[in-house]
This record gives sequence, C-alpha cells and structure tokens, in this order.
Amino acid sequence: MCKAQGSAFATNGNVATNHFKFLSGEDNLTVYQYTDTRPEQTSFVKVMLNEPRRGSIVQTKLFCSTCGSPIMSKNSSSPNIIRIRLGTIESDINESPEAHIFVSSKANWEEISGNLPQYDEYKPK
Repeated sequence: MCKAQGSAFATNGNVATNHFKFLSGEDNLTVYQYTDTRPEQTSFVKVMLNEPRRGSIVQTKLFCSTCGSPIMSKNSSSPNIIRIRLGTIESDINESPEAHIFVSSKANWEEISGNLPQYDEYKPK
C-alpha cells in the first residue's frame, strides 16, 4: 500500500454504516477502489461511485474532488463499518481514542506515548 498521506498518521473514527449519512457534499467525492481481480496489483483505480466493477471490491477510499483530502474508507473485511477521517468533522467529538493501529508501519522517528494499546495492524475484533 502507498504510504503517501501527507502526515505521520491519520486520526480515524469507526462508524456503523447504518448510523452514517451524508448531509451534503456526496456529489463532490472522488472514489478509488481496489478489487481482487488482480491480486498482484496493489494500486487503487478511480471509479464512479455507482460504476459496476469486475471482481470483489476489497477497499473503497473516498476523497474530496476539490482539494484531494481523504474523507472516508470502507473495507470488505468489515462491511458494516466505515472509517471517517476525524479532521473532516466540524462538530465536537466526544469519544476518546481506543488504540494505536498499524504501529508496525509507523515512521521510525515517531514515538508513541501513553497507555493506549498498540497493534501491528487493525485492532482485534
């Protein structure tokens, strides 16, 4: 996977898909999807939001079409969850962080402090 993201880490929030809806701006999203049709190909392909795809969709990432900011992503391994970039939320967020994930790919200069659990990949279910 590409590590180009513009920062050492991203702050995401998991939201149940049945508790999420766009209030505005959905028509201004660019969608990239990775499918399992070519497992050796690890790049995402730009698609239209409702465009049919060959193969099973493994991951979908949505970006702002105007500025390119990452907005959210969906992964087939957790179909009932979407990950939202918390920096895109305009209201206060009352929840607290639960864990550090993907610490095995953190920048070598990054030091994680505090008592939150750390996982090499996703938090175990």
